[in-house]
Amino acid sequence: MGVQGLAGFVEERGSFFTELRVRDTKLVIDGSSLYHCLCLASAGDFRRGGDYGPFAATVRDFFGNLRRCRVAPFVVLDGGRGVEDRKLPALRDRAAERLRAAHSLSRGGGGTLVPLLTREAFVQALGRLGVPFVQCFAEADREIAGLANRWGCPVLSLDSDFCVFDLAAGYCPLSHFQWRSVRGGDGPRGCYVPARRFSAERFCGHFGPLRRSLLPLFAVMNGNDYAGLAALEPVLERARLPGGCAGEKRGRHRRLQRLLCWLAQFAGPAEAVATVLKHLKAHQREEVGELLRTSMEDYAPSDVDLEHFFQTGRYECEAARAAELPPWVLDALAKGQLAPFISDALVLRSTFLRVQVENMQRPSAHNVALPLRQVIYGLLLKAPQNTEAASPGKQSSELPVVCEFDRLQKTLKKNYVQAASLPPDFCDGNFPLDTLTEMPVSCRQMLLLETLGMKISCLQSVPSHLQLPVAVTCYWIRCSEPRVTPQQLKALLLMIVSGELQTVTNDPDPAGLHAEGDSVAHNEFLKWQEKKLPNKDFDLDAAHSFCQWQCCLQMGLYLNQLLCTPLLEPDLSSRLYSGTLVHRLYQELKSAPSVENLFSLSPKMTRLYQVLLNTVES
Repeated sequence: MGVQGLAGFVEERGSFFTELRVRDTKLVIDGSSLYHCLCLASAGDFRRGGDYGPFAATVRDFFGNLRRCRVAPFVVLDGGRGVEDRKLPALRDRAAERLRAAHSLSRGGGGTLVPLLTREAFVQALGRLGVPFVQCFAEADREIAGLANRWGCPVLSLDSDFCVFDLAAGYCPLSHFQWRSVRGGDGPRGCYVPARRFSAERFCGHFGPLRRSLLPLFAVMNGNDYAGLAALEPVLERARLPGGCAGEKRGRHRRLQRLLCWLAQFAGPAEAVATVLKHLKAHQREEVGELLRTSMEDYAPSDVDLEHFFQTGRYECEAARAAELPPWVLDALAKGQLAPFISDALVLRSTFLRVQVENMQRPSAHNVALPLRQVIYGLLLKAPQNTEAASPGKQSSELPVVCEFDRLQKTLKKNYVQAASLPPDFCDGNFPLDTLTEMPVSCRQMLLLETLGMKISCLQSVPSHLQLPVAVTCYWIRCSEPRVTPQQLKALLLMIVSGELQTVTNDPDPAGLHAEGDSVAHNEFLKWQEKKLPNKDFDLDAAHSFCQWQCCLQMGLYLNQLLCTPLLEPDLSSRLYSGTLVHRLYQELKSAPSVENLFSLSPKMTRLYQVLLNTVES
């Protein structure tokens, strides 16, 4: 993210920061940066698909420490790619980077890869903790800057673009925000988080001095997510950058420093742009000049009034209005009740499917959830009704097409996917999305369950908060290729039961309805977890199968959200999925089937396991 090479240069120098004690203030937080950082801090098992319980606990600890310091957080999340889709080349590059990291991890190499459902777990955690948040219609940077300046408070992020924005109270990098080391509890002002704030004054003073108004032009000419370096390389070559500033050493940031020193000679961006354009041929000047001016506008704080959203719950954005989306969709997007995936499919007819640590020799793990995505696309786009008696997945040549970016072995590939036609009785001739909220819950629930191949009667014995994961599990068993093994299924169900056991043990029912056997079983489970087992090879085929389950759960969640949650949304933070645990259970079930009785000391959990197993096997 951000300006190429700038974060590394600023970190190497260290002299561009000032010390800051964060307390008694509002704090505008870049949500996308935060959940990436907290995911890494939670020490999850990236190779085995992540551990959402420890991640959610880290999120809780983070905001708990802010509360101790009387810091009022406001989280602002990126939305979709936006109508213009200007970041598409940068997003494709990042998808390719994730693919390389996933391949490395699958072969036992190093790397980090944010698990598939991390964003969903983060949004759920924010809601449960009561942390105010908003999901922007597109890129959030300008709206973050606008809100921080309106309130005169710092921005917390890990995006070097915020070194370029003119921020009244500055930018605090997450890498220097010591939230685990709260200090100063005895003083009159109480606790604070030690942090460091980037000083644009020190940075600009180091180069000339460089006028702060030239920083957006520097970011554009140097290369950022919107303006690629290749497009401006001829400009930089013709501008004959100086050899460097006095005292600068040669190194990997030499080019960046030369550009900053060169810009320091100008009184403002208009003069600098005029000088740059003189070095171009006449027919190039208009196009390059427009590129520079448009790209510099990306560093002007947005006029979207997020303060109004946090006061009233209404998100008003010109770009969102121009997209002509139904009001309920815009509202749900802003409140994080619909994912950016939905926005991209609806506005751009284009989506990215995030890679996991899977078997790269097999088809993408996302293939198993294709019929679910097709129904999502059918609901979002103006698909004609299916007049034949057929399943929701039936296609015709008239149906809309969505471009999906997914992997083909170890490369990123575009696939064109037809939307599904909907059952004839689902809508009365209107565009489905406009009237979706007015449809009976039973009708929406029927479409969800039929897409998953289930009937509500089959789920009657399943606790309501587990009905969607169980329906998704049935779909996974039916549609996965290669087939799900009995050990994989039992490992997954035991993992779900372990999450339930930990939930009732750590957060018992206030009415005291949880049984003593639950505590005993939980203690035995903890002892079992602590046992050191012989190191076993990473089972890539099992990992691929569990990746497929996560893909099915992700699209099951999205379809359920789009249908206005006819089934309860499962809580990802309640250890619904733990990659470390499910892989261990799978390995032990292969050699010691008795581990299936892991929760036998709790009659309640034993019954739950049998209910889940019987429902799925039936």
